[in-house]
Amino acid sequence: LEADSYADNDIAGFINQEFAPASVNIKNTPAAFHRFEVLWTPTVLLLDSSGKERHRIEGYLPRAEFAAQLELGLARIAFMHKKWDEAERRYRSIVQQYGSRPTAAEAIYWAGVASYKRTNDHTVLPLISEELEQHFSDSLWTRKASVWAGRRLDKAS
Repeated sequence: LEADSYADNDIAGFINQEFAPASVNIKNTPAAFHRFEVLWTPTVLLLDSSGKERHRIEGYLPRAEFAAQLELGLARIAFMHKKWDEAERRYRSIVQQYGSRPTAAEAIYWAGVASYKRTNDHTVLPLISEELEQHFSDSLWTRKASVWAGRRLDKAS
């Protein structure tokens, strides 16, 4: 990651702006790896302000997908703190920026959930299911949302 994603000025700037970055070397601080049950490197943990893990990125990712995962982590933190407007906005931003990447399907799903949580309007959920079916028909997130459309997309049956 140091030679690729972290060396990218845009990603490094984003990390420094949005996070309080810390680097832990497994050889120098094995206790931290045990505390967070890190089994593979690189592992990036996104913690909220109380130090609770909210998102994990395991293994190497190309720059764009890594950036999308960082954004997904920020959206998750907002979601877990019940900041529905911020979470929905962040998830929708991921869809706009990374619309063709696999991360976008997850972001569409959670944007719909955040919208529902914010409004308590269940009619948004079938729309999310349709959006996923239209753009990511083979995605796990589409199958998860299929219940909102009143049908199951279980291809195994």
